[in-house]
Formats: sequence, structure tokens, C-alpha cells
Amino acid sequence: MRAVYLVYCLLFIGSLANAQEDFLAKQYFGDGEFEKAVVFYEKLVKKNPRRTDYSEGLIACYQQLEHYEDAENFLLEKVKEEFTFPTFFIELGYNYTLQNQPEKASEYYKKAIDELDKNPNFGYSVGYRFQKYALLDQAVAAYTKAMQLKPELNYDFQLARIYGEQGDIEKMFSSYLKLIYEGKSSRSNVLRNIDDFITEEPTNTNNGIFRKTLLQNAQKNPDVLWNELLSWLFVQQKQYKNAFAQEKAIYKRTDEISFDRLNNLGEIAQENDDIETAKSVFSYIKEKAVAPETKLNAQLNLIDIDLQNADERKLNTIEKEFKSLLETYGYESKTLQLQIAYANFLTFKREKPEPAISILKRGLDLPLSRFGKAYVKLALGDILVYGQRFNEALIYFSQIQKSLKNDVLGQDARYKVAQTSFYKGDFDWALTQLKVLRGSTSQLIANDAMQLSLLISDNSLEDSTQTALKKYARADLLAYQNKTQTAIDGLEDILENHKGEKIEDEALLRQAELLESQKKYDAARFNYQKIIEFYASGILADDAHFRLAQLYQNKLNEPEKAKPHYEKIIYNYQDSYYFPQARKNFRKLRGDLIN
Repeated sequence: MRAVYLVYCLLFIGSLANAQEDFLAKQYFGDGEFEKAVVFYEKLVKKNPRRTDYSEGLIACYQQLEHYEDAENFLLEKVKEEFTFPTFFIELGYNYTLQNQPEKASEYYKKAIDELDKNPNFGYSVGYRFQKYALLDQAVAAYTKAMQLKPELNYDFQLARIYGEQGDIEKMFSSYLKLIYEGKSSRSNVLRNIDDFITEEPTNTNNGIFRKTLLQNAQKNPDVLWNELLSWLFVQQKQYKNAFAQEKAIYKRTDEISFDRLNNLGEIAQENDDIETAKSVFSYIKEKAVAPETKLNAQLNLIDIDLQNADERKLNTIEKEFKSLLETYGYESKTLQLQIAYANFLTFKREKPEPAISILKRGLDLPLSRFGKAYVKLALGDILVYGQRFNEALIYFSQIQKSLKNDVLGQDARYKVAQTSFYKGDFDWALTQLKVLRGSTSQLIANDAMQLSLLISDNSLEDSTQTALKKYARADLLAYQNKTQTAIDGLEDILENHKGEKIEDEALLRQAELLESQKKYDAARFNYQKIIEFYASGILADDAHFRLAQLYQNKLNEPEKAKPHYEKIIYNYQDSYYFPQARKNFRKLRGDLIN
């Protein structure tokens, strides 16, 4: 028994020693200390001759140290073994490539591919190793041969990526589309890869190749899939009218009772200011839908479009339309979206919060789910804030916060508690709520919470009376109440009478946002440039750069002037909330293909 125990102890000690050597080998290799790493890899290979990762680590060390002869001798022994792993032939060939001996290299690359005759299951390992060394023709040969030998193997995804790397775009698109059609890869995964090769420009060569490939597939094998992918392409190109034509064809051909695809297209078109197409889409849904909820949703979307830049006459027409819809659909649990939309219209467009409050309180008496009640209370709280009935609003927001503590809706309610407390002038309580929200699961809420928290804390230290902060809160409330010009004037008061104070950049940014909403783009640009010039090291510098870039790109039609501001965020503000979008926008403006 003692002998068995002794054996176990020795095995355990040996395992610990092996693990330590493995750790040190990788650590030294990672640090570029190859002379030290090679000592440990030689020990590991001697103890574990069948471990390919140790052998490959040793080969890599030899090559980094330019000890090509040592690597060659080691590999020549490995490839003589009866059950050698075929990737060692590739390693030997690559070792000859490093010594500028292409003929010998080709010989062993061919042997690696020939090994697949014995076992095609090695196809992925061999193909991937060729890809690692950018030996793309050999990788294609390996993947193709393995699939020929064993048809149930599928490396089409790997082949498609290689064709893209080789610049054979048409072949790449054909391979990806085959994967989708045969159901061998998820559509979202494939489209992510295709998206790297197309742009928003319909005239882009790759876009043309993809469209042509889709049309050829549609002619050879008619299928609704090709319409769906054409629609996707047109959306990427912001050609929403063309996408709508495809979506109508899809709807007619599939006897589809769901309008989700059409509804999504309408929302995308609206977000991108293609109002004509958005109206056409929602009008089509309104005409074709049978389900009352779907028809009502389309009608509310059409009203939402009509509310943009609506004059008094149009507002009167919309109010009559709301009343007609309520007569048709009634005050029921299923029509909450209608009740909330009408209440918001009365408040924020007609300045009639009292009847809006009555509508929503009536809605709370309906048999609603927990989430249904929360949505009504959230809308009710917003309207109470509009009417400066802050304490009542806080009650409703707090109820949602407690009821849905771990849901994004509950976090949104907590943010509204902070925002309402800010408007009310209770800055300490607002800060207490905001500190919790910095860890919100919603990045948008977390970012908004951080911004408001910094605004309050930064402007409470140097001014114990918080005079400027109170003025800012008042102006922000006016903006919330759609009293835009009065809010701009209030912020101007801060800029004139509190120069040099920390709140100045905040006032400039908020005023610029409001000026943009009034389409006073030159005035907004002036504010952004002022922040960049005088507050380059401040917390709002990245906001100013991003918003100015967006202004140049989307409103002033000067994309070249947008690029340096996106670039500034990429290189100087890498922890910015705007960093991912800035990088994406910059690359698109530069015409990159992102692979």
C-alpha cells in the first residue's frame, strides 16, 4: 500500500514539474526570450514526444532564433514516424521556405496534401496550417481534396474566406451563397463576412458583383431567399425603395402573415430620413394587415411621420385622427400603444398635459401585466415631469424601479428618477441614483448616467451655491418641454455670465444639440469647434469631435471634413463611447474593405 502511495506521489510531483515547465516555456516565448524558451521546450518534447503543441513550440523557437538546421533535423525525424501528424510536413516545408529553398518547400507541402489520401479527416488541420502561413493555393487544394475524398466533410466556409483573401470576389460570394442555400451555415454569420466586402455605394465593384451573383442564382433556381438577400443588399446601400420592392415580392410569394420584415424596413427607412419610402411601407402594411394590432401599429407609425415638422393645421388633423382611432379600437389593454401615443401628442405637441394624465391613469385601471403597467407609468411620469409635478412623477418612476429592478426598463426608470431630481434641483439625490446606474446592463443608460453624474459633481465643487448648475437644469427642462428657443437663450445666459467655469463646455454642447434641432448648423458647428479648441482635454472633447463629424457627414455634406474628427477619436479617445462607431464611419469614408 505504501508503494502505491509512493507511486502516486511521484506521478503528482512529475505532473507539477511538467506544468511549471509548460508555463515557463510559453511565458518566455511570449516575452520574446527564445533562448530560454527553447530549453524548456526541448525538455517538454523529450518527456512528451506525442504532444504536437510542444513539438510546434520547439520548432517555432528554432525558427525565431534562425536555427533552421536544428528545426530541419527535428522535423525530418518527426515525418519518419509511423503515425506522424501531417502538419509536420507543412512545418518542414515552411522551414525550407525560410531558408529560400522553394523546391524543397513545395515537395513537403505536396506530401502534406498527399497524406489526406490516408485520412481525409485531417483536412481541416492541414488546410488551416496552410492558411496560417498564407499558403492559400495549398489551403484550397487541401480543403477541396478532403471534401472529395469524404463528401460529408464541409469546408466551404473556409474556402469562401480564402477566395476573398485571394481577391476572387465572385467565387467568394458564390461560395457563401451556396452555404446559406444549403443551410450549412447561419445566414447572420455569412452576411457578417459578406458585409466586409461591400459598401454603402451601389456603384462599388463588389456590390455589383454580389447583386449580379444573386440575380444569376435567382434565374437558375427561383427561391425567395434571393429576394431576401437582395433586400438586405439594398438596405446596406440605403436604397430603401428597392428593398421595399423585394419585400413586397417576398410577402406575396410566401403567404406570410407576419409583417415584421416590412415593419423593420419602414423603421430603418424612417431613421435614415427616407420618409417617402417609410410612408409607402407603413401604408402597405395598413392596407394588407388583418390583425388589428398590426394595422394600428402601422397607423401610429404614419402619424409619427406626419408629426415631423407639422404645422398647426396638420396638428389639428392628427388630433382628429387620434380620436378616430380611439373610437375604432377603444381603451383596452391591447391598445396601450395608442393611448400612450395620444397622451404624448397632447402633452408634447399640444401642451395639454392634464387630459393626457387622465388618459394614462384610466389606462392603469385596465388588466395589465407587470410590464404593461410599467410602460404606462413611465409615460405618465414623463408627462408629470413636463408639467413640473416632480414629486408625483418620482412616485411612479420609483414604483417601476422596485417592480423591475433587474430589467432595463427598471434601470431606465431609475435614470428618470435621477433626471427628475436634477430638474427639481435635488442634485445630491440625483447623484446617488446615477452612481448605481454606471454599471447598467444598457450601455446607453450607463453612458447617460456617467455624463449627468459628471455634470453635477464637476459643477458642485467650485460653486457651493450651484447657481450655474441650477440655470443649466432649468434650460434642460425647457428643452425637454420642447421650448427649444427659450432653452437656447437660457444656455446663452450661462455662456455670458459664467465664463471660465467648468459648466461652460456643457452649456456649449447642449446648446449645439438644440441648434442642430433648429437646423442652425453653422451655429452648432461654431459651438463644437469652440469645445475642441478650448476644452481639448475635457470630458466632452470626444462628444464634440463625434457630433461635429456627424454634422459634416450627414447635414453639411462635407465628408472629407468629417474624417479628421473621427480619426481624432480613434487615436486620442480609445475609451470613448463613440470609438467603435467613429472607427467604422472613418473606414467607410476612407473606402476601406474591413476584413
